[in-house]
Amino acid sequence: MTINIQEISALDKASVLHPFTQLKDFATGKAGDPTIVESAKGIRIRDASGREYIDGFAGLYCVNVGYGRTEVADAISRQAYRLAYYHSYAAHTTDELAILSDRLVKMAPGKMSKVFYGLSGSDANETNAKLVWYYNNLRGKPTKKKIISRQRGYHGCSVVSGSMTGMSFYHDYMDLPVTGIVHTGVPHHYWGAEAGETELAFSARRAEELEALILREGPDTVGAFIGEPVLGTGGITPPPEGYWAAIQAVLKKYDILLIADEVITGFGRTGAMFGCQKYEIEPDLITVAKGLTSAYFPLSGSIISEKVYNVIEEGADKVGAFSHGYTYSGHPIGAAAANAVLNIVEQEDLPSNARHVGAYFQDRLEAEFGKLPIVGEVRGVGLMGAVEFVADRERKTRFEPHMKVGARISKAARDRGLIARAMPHGDILGFAPPLVTTKEEVEEIVHIASAAVRQVLDELTREGVVG
Repeated sequence: MTINIQEISALDKASVLHPFTQLKDFATGKAGDPTIVESAKGIRIRDASGREYIDGFAGLYCVNVGYGRTEVADAISRQAYRLAYYHSYAAHTTDELAILSDRLVKMAPGKMSKVFYGLSGSDANETNAKLVWYYNNLRGKPTKKKIISRQRGYHGCSVVSGSMTGMSFYHDYMDLPVTGIVHTGVPHHYWGAEAGETELAFSARRAEELEALILREGPDTVGAFIGEPVLGTGGITPPPEGYWAAIQAVLKKYDILLIADEVITGFGRTGAMFGCQKYEIEPDLITVAKGLTSAYFPLSGSIISEKVYNVIEEGADKVGAFSHGYTYSGHPIGAAAANAVLNIVEQEDLPSNARHVGAYFQDRLEAEFGKLPIVGEVRGVGLMGAVEFVADRERKTRFEPHMKVGARISKAARDRGLIARAMPHGDILGFAPPLVTTKEEVEEIVHIASAAVRQVLDELTREGVVG
């Protein structure tokens, strides 16, 4: 199929409201034309003009099995021909949905019982919030409803999930956060530690701050804590040593549910099947999406523990039907896609590839960028990594925001054929390539990123910003 680039660009500008886009710059042409993505294979995408890019961010952390997997497309096609849709209300199901749910309950960390389905991580976290409220109502604790999130945590863009997200620019002019959502400190040792404070001591202090927040709010008003095993959009930041053990001790002390948001970390990205397994987290609710279908079809899930589900089931005689659901909950095509993707994840042992190639990736990032004068921290785990840039590494001084150093580096990488994300909190270049990435492809990614960083470093030197 031949695409008329000018025609498609004009249609797009006239009719598409793009997420996270400066709308006036886009509408007036200041930001250029849209990138029309036409095809993809492996870890590379191709635009309509024929230009190829390494997708160093797997779409949005999601195309874990890589592009062009015909076995997933075939599973989607077979299901669409056999049964394109039926709902899951009133105990209707399909074979693919039952099989998928059984394998998720068995593979998930902790003692899980059931899976509720949606289409995005945002709606799964909306579901989790309602489950927290429902659970506490049914057990006679009607005030235990507040949900604690972390600053720089990302949990979605809908009303409650957007409120859980701990970055103000997701709230500005949107009337968020709604009441009942409160935030505690970000688990980032580099920026948050006091002078000489170890990671263990920093983690203990964050746990003490969480406990103080719970006591201020009132333990009988706090129903849940939500956190990503590894901060994603907030900077690709692994937890400091001892963090999750210290946090979980506080939550157990005050009878507070733990929602593990595994939308990014689930299905192998950290080198374990789930981030909870890597960091010894015992969740009550788990949010999954993205890697569940490798983004081949929209599907999300809330995996519900025995502890929570048993209360809900026992309450059924009192309240009747479980009154929550979406038209597309448990969509049969999504379930078929997920089963095909999980077959690949398991048969090719992609968590192991993320662990071994990821270790190589982390070493290469550190070797290439760790000693540059504008690099404050190189961090990551598995196949997710970040390089954070600073004006003065000795004093930990940030660049002025108007300089947009991270965005300049991201653009320089893109100009060279690598998509690496300028993270929205600070001057950070983020990476999350597909879990099928090889060591040879890691070398390509690091080589291009290095050239981009050095280009911007030279520019900053000429501008007199760095010495």
